[in-house]
Amino acid sequence: MGYDFLRVLIWLINILAITGNVTVLFVLLTSRYKLTVPRFLMCNLSFADFCMGLYLLLIASVDAQTKGQYYNHAIDWQTGSGCSAAGFFTVFASELSVYTLTVITLERWHTITYAIQLDQKLRLKHAIPIMLGGWLFSTLIAMLPLVGVSNYMKVSICLPMDVETTLSQVYILTILMLNVVAFIIICACYIKIYFAVQNPELMATNKDTKIAKKMAVLIFTDFTCMAPISFFAISAAFKVPLITVTNSKVLLVLFYPVNSCANPFLYAIFTKAFRRDFFLLLSKFGCCKYRAELYRRKDFSAYTSNCKNGFTGSNKPSQSTLKVTTLQCQYSAVLDKTCCKEC
Repeated sequence: MGYDFLRVLIWLINILAITGNVTVLFVLLTSRYKLTVPRFLMCNLSFADFCMGLYLLLIASVDAQTKGQYYNHAIDWQTGSGCSAAGFFTVFASELSVYTLTVITLERWHTITYAIQLDQKLRLKHAIPIMLGGWLFSTLIAMLPLVGVSNYMKVSICLPMDVETTLSQVYILTILMLNVVAFIIICACYIKIYFAVQNPELMATNKDTKIAKKMAVLIFTDFTCMAPISFFAISAAFKVPLITVTNSKVLLVLFYPVNSCANPFLYAIFTKAFRRDFFLLLSKFGCCKYRAELYRRKDFSAYTSNCKNGFTGSNKPSQSTLKVTTLQCQYSAVLDKTCCKEC
């Protein structure tokens, strides 16, 4: 790392990234609720950011072991399998995270734009191949330096900074430009989402302000992560470096993993749905039973309301359909009541 404050920061950041994303993954995968498209995408995002945390943990561990005598280990580390593994982790995690963030934003925009047209809704059968494409793309990008397109041996933090050949320059510039395009798409979608939900007749001004602030935070964290890295990396790719390798470590530790720490909080932990899942999970272990029961009652009230109002309107169902649906509602209600009593 070279600097003591970087050693402290890298440990703090990797602990936050690993614990935050492991928590999100565990809660989402053990939830009793159906795996929806947003939940599926959040699992992918959390896994990508977890991989970034593993990269930071590996770098921090090696730094702790070689502190004050890195020059004795530099060649072995940078040419060894450990550095290659760290490099693969960080490029794979970075690209999968950017890809998933873009898909999440497009899904939010699509859901709001086509809210009334249920046949246009993005379903899990569509999301799975989309994310499979992201995994294949991220894996390919991360593997290229292992087969001679740039390499992970140039610097001690194992990033593909070798731009000696034209192919390596094209590789670095392609990654950077794709990330810039992804950021532009994210910004454009959130601006469209804001104007789509901004309706004076349906929403108070303070709600508009809250939505704008949330979107601004999301865009700001993306910008903070990408802008400094992209600017200096593009200049370095054209062999006009504006910052030394030593100083670039400060930039990379401070800004590069920002999203990996922020994403689990912004996209999951700070949301009401996640808090509900979290407290329901804790109640299984005997903790926070009162809060969990409040969430169960709220869900039960919402469900019974839907059962009562599900057939209002001109299109009335057949008598047999009504009987089956009523039985389903009553059966689910009995199950929920039993669950509440047990807890």
